[in-house]
Amino acid sequence: MPEPALRLRRQLIVFSVAAILALHFVLAVASKRQESTTADEIAHLTAGFAYWQFDDYRLQPENGNLPQRWAALPTWLSGATFPKLADNNYWRTSDAWGIGHQFFYETGEDHFPRLMAGRAMIALFSVGTGLIIFIWSRRFFGTAGGFVSLLFYAFCPNFLAHGALVTSDACITFFMLASVGAWWRQLHDGRRRAWWMSAAIFSLACIAKYSAVLLIPMLVLLGTARMLGSAPLTIWGRTFVTRRKKIGALVVSALGHGVLAIATIWAAFGFRYSGFNPVLPGAAHFLQPFESAVASMGAQGPVVTVLAAWHALPEAFLYGYAFVLEMSQQRAAYLDGDYSLTGWVRFFPLAFLYKSTPALLVALPLAGLVARRRRSDAESESSKSPRAALYSALPLLVLVGVYGAFSLTSHLNIGHRHLLPIYPALFIATGALGAWAAKRRGFAVAVVALLLSLQGGTAWRIYPHYLAYFNFIGEGPEFGWRHLSDSSHDWGQDLPGLKTWATTNVRVGEPFYLAYAGSGEPDYYQLPVRRLLMVNGFHQPQPYLELEPGTYAIGTTVLSHVYGQVRGPWTLEWETEYQKLRALEPLFAGYHREPNRRAELLKEAPAEIWESGWKRYNQLRFARLCHYLRVRAPEANIGHSILIYRLNADEIKAATAGSLADWSALMERTINARQP
Repeated sequence: MPEPALRLRRQLIVFSVAAILALHFVLAVASKRQESTTADEIAHLTAGFAYWQFDDYRLQPENGNLPQRWAALPTWLSGATFPKLADNNYWRTSDAWGIGHQFFYETGEDHFPRLMAGRAMIALFSVGTGLIIFIWSRRFFGTAGGFVSLLFYAFCPNFLAHGALVTSDACITFFMLASVGAWWRQLHDGRRRAWWMSAAIFSLACIAKYSAVLLIPMLVLLGTARMLGSAPLTIWGRTFVTRRKKIGALVVSALGHGVLAIATIWAAFGFRYSGFNPVLPGAAHFLQPFESAVASMGAQGPVVTVLAAWHALPEAFLYGYAFVLEMSQQRAAYLDGDYSLTGWVRFFPLAFLYKSTPALLVALPLAGLVARRRRSDAESESSKSPRAALYSALPLLVLVGVYGAFSLTSHLNIGHRHLLPIYPALFIATGALGAWAAKRRGFAVAVVALLLSLQGGTAWRIYPHYLAYFNFIGEGPEFGWRHLSDSSHDWGQDLPGLKTWATTNVRVGEPFYLAYAGSGEPDYYQLPVRRLLMVNGFHQPQPYLELEPGTYAIGTTVLSHVYGQVRGPWTLEWETEYQKLRALEPLFAGYHREPNRRAELLKEAPAEIWESGWKRYNQLRFARLCHYLRVRAPEANIGHSILIYRLNADEIKAATAGSLADWSALMERTINARQP
C-alpha cells in the first residue's frame, strides 16, 4: 500500500478509536446527570478532598488513595468549602459519611457540579481501559479484531454504569489490566523504559485499591512462565541465559517494583506514618480502632502489627488493608432471595450470567470456536503457532484465572462490580470474531455485525439506567432486584427521577413515604417525603412515624432487606415479638410527640429502653410491610430501582396492624390476583 494511503489508514484508525472512546465517555458521564449520589461516592469524594486539603488520611483509607484524590482534584482546585473541623464529632471519629453529608449538603454550596466533575475524572480511567483493550486485541487479531473488542467494551452497560462513578472500581480495572501487560512486556522487551513503565504502573495500582495485592501472584506466575522458557531473559539491557540467572534477574526486578511501590505509597500518604495530621483537631480513632481491625484479620494480623510497629508503611494504608480484610470475612449478601453473611461460591458466576449482555454471552463461546478453528489451521502450517498464541495471551489468562479464583472464594458478595477487572480480557477475546469476519467475510461479517448491533442496542435501550441493567436471564432491569441488590441494581441513584415523578403524581399534603439506601439527600431534591427506613450512614434519628394510606416509594435494596436486621422468611418468633411491641405503639407515640407524656414514661424506664424499643418495632413493622410489597405489583417504577406503591387503608391495616391471619390472608389474595 502506498505511503499516503497507509498514513490515511492510520489516521482513520486513530480517529475511529478516539470517536468510539469519546462516545463511551459521553454516554457514561451523561447518564449520571440525572442520578443522585450513590452510596459510596460521598465518602470517596469527601475523603479525597481531605487528602488534598489537609494532608490527613483518617477518612476512608480503605478504598484507594489514588482514585479518591483523582476524583476530588477538581473540587479541591475550585476551593470548595469544607465543614469546620473543630468540635466536629464526625471528624474526630473519622466518619466519612457523616462529615460527607455536611460537605455535600450543609455548607451552602451545591455538591452536584463537584460530583459530576469527579465522575468525569473517573471516566478517564474507563477510557484508558478501552484504549488498552483495543491495542491488545489488535495485536492478537488485527485491526478488525481490535474494533470488535473495543465496541463490545464501549457499549457494555456495566462499564457505562461504573466507569463514571466516584469509586475505585474503574481505576483498579484499568491498573490491573495495564500492570499485567506492562510486566509481561518488560520481561520480553529488556529496555530500561519498559521496566520503569511496569514498575510505575504496578506502584500506582497499589494505591488504587487493596485488591491490587492479587497482582503479586499474577506477576509471580508470569515470571515463572518466563523463567521456564528457553529464550534468554533481558532486563535493563543485560541478558540472562541460565535458569538460575533468570531467577535472580526476576527477583531483582520484582524487588525494584516493590521498592518503587513502597515509595509511591509513602508519597500518597504525605511521607508521614500517622494517618492524622498533628496540626489539625485530633482524632479518637479511624472509623473503628486500628487494634480492633487488626484483631479480626486472623493470621495476617500479627504481620500488620509488626509492620505498624516498624513504621514500614503508613498507618492509614495498613489500617485500610486491615479494614478491608476484616470486612471481607463477613458481610450481608443477597442472591436469588437468599441471605448470607459469608456469601456463596455461585454468587459471582450467577452475577456474571445475570449482568452480562446477551451479545457478549453469545460472542464468547463463538470466539472460542473461531479461535479453535484458527488453531487447527495454524497447526497445519506450524506446530508452534498455537503454543505461541497461548503464550502471548498468558497475562490475560493469568488475570482471569487468579482474579476469578479469588472471587469464587470471596465472602464479599456485595456486587457484580467486583467482577469488572476480568471483563477486559473477555472483551479482548471477542476480537477473534473480528479476525474471523475480516478473513471469511460474508456470513461471518453478518454474524459479527448482528452481535455488535445487539450490544449497541442494549446500551441504547437501557440508557440512562445502566446501573440497573440485567439481561433476560436475570429477568431484566425491572425484576433484577429479585436476584441481586446493592450496587448491582439499586445504589441510591434515582432520587432525581423520583422527584420528577412526584411532581406530577403526588398531591400536596398526600402521605408520601420513602425507604431508601444511598447517600443522596431527599431534602436536596425538595422531596416532601416521610422517611421510613433510611440506609445511608448519616446517623440521622428515625422519628416516630405512623403508616397511613398513601404513596410509598421503596428502593429495591431496602425492599430486599439485605442490610436490615430482619432478613429472610418471616418467622413466628418475629411475629410474636412484633405483636408485643405493637401493643406499645401508643406509648411510643406519646414518648416522641408529647413532652409531658415523655416525662412520665421516662420515670418508668430510661430513654435507651424507649429508643431501642421503638427502633426494633419500626424495623419489624417495615420488614412485615416489605414481605407484602414483594408479592404486590407496584404502580410505577422509577429508573428500575425505586418502586412506587399506592396503598389503601385495608392494605396498611392488614400488612402492619393486623393479626398474623390478616397478614397471611392479604398475602394470599395478592398472590392469587397476580396469577393468570
